[in-house]
Amino acid sequence: MAEVSRCNAAKQSVVSNKRETPPALRIAISVSVILGLWQLVVVVFNMPSFILPAPIEVLSKLFSRYDVLLKHSWVTAQEILLGLLLGLSMGLLFALQMLLFEPLKRWLLPILIASQAIPVFAIAPVLMLWLGYGIASKVVMAAIIIFFPVTTCCYDGLRNTPTGYLDLAKTMGASKWQQLRHIQLPAALPTLASGIRVAVVIAPIGAVVGEWVGSSAGLGYLMLQANARMIIDEMFAALFILALLSIALYFTTDKLLKKVIPWENK
Repeated sequence: MAEVSRCNAAKQSVVSNKRETPPALRIAISVSVILGLWQLVVVVFNMPSFILPAPIEVLSKLFSRYDVLLKHSWVTAQEILLGLLLGLSMGLLFALQMLLFEPLKRWLLPILIASQAIPVFAIAPVLMLWLGYGIASKVVMAAIIIFFPVTTCCYDGLRNTPTGYLDLAKTMGASKWQQLRHIQLPAALPTLASGIRVAVVIAPIGAVVGEWVGSSAGLGYLMLQANARMIIDEMFAALFILALLSIALYFTTDKLLKKVIPWENK
């Protein structure tokens, strides 16, 4: 009887795996639907190209200006990745400080809240003044915008470690460092992974906002220049690449996190 139930469970698992649509196909279907609706709006409302260009015009611009778009995409990708690295490092450091040094939490928490209370557009000109128009100000901008979700997720995960695990570790004579390394950090990783997924999605916002305020390269800079010269199809092409970059970054990060944290969904 047990063997029959195991076989039935295995068959159901195989059937469900077969029915599951591959992620690439789901993305392709979603993009096709969006492009179809976009084309429908252009045709039905007879939109002029200087307000809303048709998808085919944007696609043509992607091919004709691929070298320029690729150069600016690489600049923005660097800003996003470096901003993610800086923001994740600072978020993890602040979360550990608040966990290990409880009195310090009262001093760090206002800094954490203030980092999000001030609008991003208000910080950007100050960063341009301090760090210049190069890549540094955009990296810091991306790091600031992801700092809060990463810190809060990591701190909540560390703080909400099951007490039974900690009690058992204390009974076995584990030090605070051993408890943190072998119990609290692994237990906090699923919650931290959620913060990282949010950070990956919003980090491009910080980088592009920094480029809008002042820069000489990047997709945000290219969008501003195209808008000023009324080259709207090029602006949409840059926006399209930025969306693809964000989607690719999210799914790559999600796949890596699932491999690094196999116990996340259990």
